[in-house]
Amino acid sequence: MKLLSVNIGKEQPLQKVDKLITTGIFKLPASGRVRIGELGLEGDVIMDKKHHGGPDQAVYVYGEADYAWWRDQLGRDLPPGIFGENLTISGLESAPFNIGDVLIVGEVKLQVTAPRIPCSDFAARMGDLQWVKKFRAAERPGLYCRVLQEGFVQAGDPVSVEKYAGETLSIVQMYRDYYEPKKDEALIRRHLAAPVAVRARREMEEARAKFKSES
Repeated sequence: MKLLSVNIGKEQPLQKVDKLITTGIFKLPASGRVRIGELGLEGDVIMDKKHHGGPDQAVYVYGEADYAWWRDQLGRDLPPGIFGENLTISGLESAPFNIGDVLIVGEVKLQVTAPRIPCSDFAARMGDLQWVKKFRAAERPGLYCRVLQEGFVQAGDPVSVEKYAGETLSIVQMYRDYYEPKKDEALIRRHLAAPVAVRARREMEEARAKFKSES
């Protein structure tokens, strides 16, 4: 695998159905080396910090193999960064990954923590009111990661994977579980045992409290 593109977003307006917002989802390839720190790529803007960013979702990765599938489905070009990802990687698709797996990209080590859950901002970026449903059904969510080792990356860097040896679940299973309306104790325990992102952990702890109150 190889790093095809390093993508950085600046603050820009985005027209949604009911309002105009500012967003960092419009990401474009950067030239040269870019530093990745604990909170993500230097120079990259995150506007909605309630739902995006933070140490556990510092970097969003999307694979060229998944992009190729989307190009066939949509019949249109999809340049690197159009999904709002920070790193576009050749030979990578989401499905084989587990929570806790580590991507080694140039000098940087990234640990997979969560799938991307599509939102209305993403739909507005794609110009498709049905985009959330389409993206959910495709089960090609990409990978949110925490930064285990900071450093510099640039297009052309080699990429390798270290599989996580502890208790975990697949990125696709976590994605499906997010949409499960009734989360039982086994499902909740599976998530809390894995090194998931803090937002996902909080949601599962809330689900556990609800499950216990209804039992």
